[in-house]
Amino acid sequence: MKFSIQSVYGWYRNLIRNPKYRWWIILGTLLYFVSPVDIVPDFLPIVGEVDDVFLLTLMVSEVSGLLIEGFKARKDNVASSNATTTAENSPSNSEATIDVDAVSVK
Repeated sequence: MKFSIQSVYGWYRNLIRNPKYRWWIILGTLLYFVSPVDIVPDFLPIVGEVDDVFLLTLMVSEVSGLLIEGFKARKDNVASSNATTTAENSPSNSEATIDVDAVSVK
């Protein structure tokens, strides 16, 4: 079995984007971050912190991406619902036409 950072990233990203597992993955990531049990122990000066920082950065980037997508979707829904209500409340084309007599001013 091949192990690569891209495969871990893809697996994590697919899991966190699945609404069924999203909160479990976020909770598990936070527990892993505060847990003394790690893949690489934290008592090693720099290497011990790399796995925590990598996983926390991955979680923050994915959650922020999900939040941004949610805000955009909500904004589009509000805009489309406003456009729908405006179109429903606007008069038909014949009622919206106004005849004006033009007068030349010199």
